[in-house]
Amino acid sequence: MKNILLYCLLSFNVLPCFSQYYLRGNVCDEKGKPLPNAFIFMHSSKLAFRSGFDGAFGIKTIKEKDTITVSLEGYKPVVRAIKVADLQKVILIMTEEAIVKNTPRLFSVTKNAKSNEKSSKLLSSETYFKLIENDFIETEKYPNSSFSLNVNKASYSNVRRFINSGSPVPPDAVKVEEFINYFNLYNDPPIGDNIFNIKSDITNCPWNNAHNLLYIKINAKKIDLEKVPPGNFVFLIDVSGSMDMPNRLPLIKEAFQLFVKNLRAVDMVSIVVYGGGVGTWLAPTGGDEKQKIIDRLEVLTAEGDTPGEYGLEAAYKMAKATFIEGGNNRVIIATDADFNVGETSEKELEKLVTRQRESGVFLTCLGVGSGNFKDSKLQTLAKAGNGNYAYLDNLKEAEKVLVHELTETMYAVADNAFINIEFNPTQIKNYRLIGFDNKKEALQNESSFLDGGEIGSGSSTVAIFEIEKNDIATSNAILGKVELNFKEVLSNKRINQKVSFDIPNTAIDTADNNLKFATALTFFGLKLKESPHINNAKWADIKKYVDANLNTLILNQLQFIELLNKAIDIYAPSKKKKKKKSN
Repeated sequence: MKNILLYCLLSFNVLPCFSQYYLRGNVCDEKGKPLPNAFIFMHSSKLAFRSGFDGAFGIKTIKEKDTITVSLEGYKPVVRAIKVADLQKVILIMTEEAIVKNTPRLFSVTKNAKSNEKSSKLLSSETYFKLIENDFIETEKYPNSSFSLNVNKASYSNVRRFINSGSPVPPDAVKVEEFINYFNLYNDPPIGDNIFNIKSDITNCPWNNAHNLLYIKINAKKIDLEKVPPGNFVFLIDVSGSMDMPNRLPLIKEAFQLFVKNLRAVDMVSIVVYGGGVGTWLAPTGGDEKQKIIDRLEVLTAEGDTPGEYGLEAAYKMAKATFIEGGNNRVIIATDADFNVGETSEKELEKLVTRQRESGVFLTCLGVGSGNFKDSKLQTLAKAGNGNYAYLDNLKEAEKVLVHELTETMYAVADNAFINIEFNPTQIKNYRLIGFDNKKEALQNESSFLDGGEIGSGSSTVAIFEIEKNDIATSNAILGKVELNFKEVLSNKRINQKVSFDIPNTAIDTADNNLKFATALTFFGLKLKESPHINNAKWADIKKYVDANLNTLILNQLQFIELLNKAIDIYAPSKKKKKKKSN
């Protein structure tokens, strides 16, 4: 007891001698926005501290004067001699490299061409980017066109949710390229050591007899599941109050349980949650402890606010702490994206994730919910995070994304992938890329640049151009060249793959089933977008094309036909049904 009293007396008398100063301050950017997680390095003690969520810091020190270095990834460090008694305001300026990374990204670009400023109206209370549909381009003036490749498929399942509920679809929710690629139409893997197989087809255009459709089909190699690298997966789960609905947190819990059942012993899972606060729900756990992971998922409940920004920071911190060299390091966020605490704008969230992606951690976004769903935020996060984005409207969709298409969703074979096409102006008069439409703000910003996408193992991408040939076009002439530019994930090398195309026309009614289906999906998507490029085609025109060309014995085509019929009931109900409603 005497020893304890003596220790307390010594502590009382000695501690003030060594902790008599308290350095206070805050870190912000040039616009005054607080910067959390900035490093504050004290030169005298050689100790480092971090700024808090509001950019503030408070540090005990024994020095009246000192020198500090304040640094944060993406910003120029500041070295400053200070008096500890003074409140420090540290302003960090973004580096030129970070400014480039944080400028708006384009999904497609035609070199030197001006954009059509017409955009579709928004009919929903949910948030979607205002998109500018790609217009026709004169080949002689602008022969080169580029677009980003990605494996996002969220648009089709999200639009299906609207139609199944009997609601019209917000036009900006429709991304035609995601409609086509939702079905992974072609399984034509590359030969040998090639990462991709590129092929082309041309058919007549069902909504304009004077035009043709050019299909660029890209197949990625499929990784053998036995040889895929170990996975370091961080589940970032939104458990805020808005998730307390059957099609939100309960669906996410079931979806992740399906994913967990396919884990291997070499894989690892951590769970970070945000809702009211942010915390680690499950410490890193091996894939051989499936029941432990499932049990922790099962007891999740929803309440509180939605601090999405802080959840993302915590998840990336966990992923980096458990990083597997040569492995698949990935944060998987599941949310309705209705962030309401911390940073909530798409622009600032993009900056946050862009700073993190250099760590080698990929991002997969799983969207759920309706009414307050923020598609624009998840699209932004997936693009900035070198990742992909899917919308789960039911458990069957979760099984498709997380089980049947596991390698496509979770294992990338290429990163920053984009296609450049050089059309031959002696053969092609005009062309238009269908889908891959850009955000309005990205087109208006002169510093915007084309940002490539992530391509998953075994994925299939079909890009479609509507083209008008020259009157003097000759058969079997080179119509153009395709160049695929990407960074191979395993080797980290940039690769260019080039192919020329000189395909003769195929009548659409004699084309293969997948080509007919891709055309039907395109026709359907353009109608939902209210596109001016389908010559005022009616729903009956789409129905006529589908009845003539699709096969009800093929399950995915049958399901599409059922969805089309529901859409027709919403947009063009028959007179008989109108009479019944009026009675």
